[in-house]
Amino acid sequence: LYPEARESDKPYRELLRLVVERQAKLIAHWMQLGFIHGVMNTDNMNISGETIDYGPCAFMDAYHPQKTFSSIDHQGRYSFSNQAPIGHWNLTRFAETLLPLLDADQEAAVAEAEEVLSDYSEIFKHALQERFLAKIGVSNGTDTDWPLVESLLSNMAQGQADFTLVFRHLTTVLRTEDDGGVTRQFNDPAPMKDWLGRWRGRLSDVDPEVAERLMRGANPVFIPRNHRVEEAIRAGYAGDFEPFHRLHRVLQRPFDEQPGFEGYENAPNAEEEVTATFCGT
Repeated sequence: LYPEARESDKPYRELLRLVVERQAKLIAHWMQLGFIHGVMNTDNMNISGETIDYGPCAFMDAYHPQKTFSSIDHQGRYSFSNQAPIGHWNLTRFAETLLPLLDADQEAAVAEAEEVLSDYSEIFKHALQERFLAKIGVSNGTDTDWPLVESLLSNMAQGQADFTLVFRHLTTVLRTEDDGGVTRQFNDPAPMKDWLGRWRGRLSDVDPEVAERLMRGANPVFIPRNHRVEEAIRAGYAGDFEPFHRLHRVLQRPFDEQPGFEGYENAPNAEEEVTATFCGT
């Protein structure tokens, strides 16, 4: 998986470094899309940096940083915002298995592993910031831009706003004065009106076409919403696989608007909301 590691003077250290980097970037990618893995045990992590074991995973509807779905996660160990720390914990367990290969001296091996693992937080932070700044149309952003993302997420949590729809509609209001598509997602739209003013000010010297292209590549129109997945499962048990095939077709092009399938963008009604998923999902 990592042939370049063979060329290093310390191939096992380099292997660990590459796995750390890839896992940090994968988790940042999950979070960009509002994805919650749900069962981040060490045996469900892959050194290739690919997502495996699609069990009690789900995509968030209403945003909250402590959101969980797994029916067995009673303490939030694998909540949305805890995925990065759990990733680091899992990588530490992986590093422990490499200690005899890193150095014959135990203390030296531990020091090597700790040095590599210490880079994880910065790699994750950079990847997450790059992805979330793209979601609001900012490329080549800096740490000074991050508070704009943080305040948006805080507004979303307080306003119980749909994660995907907020970013989806930010893309559509970028060039208009009508903020309704965004503010209607919030219980209280007032904080968002202030935020939208600051956001437009930040993008005032950015080419709107460039910002829109960046946002359209970072913000999906369609996600496998939990109530749609549930609908497909129930229909399948009844012998009707058309809802599954229809959902599957829509999700082949998640970043494209698809006339006739607008209903698949919608958040669930109260009676449709799925609050727990299971290992068989």
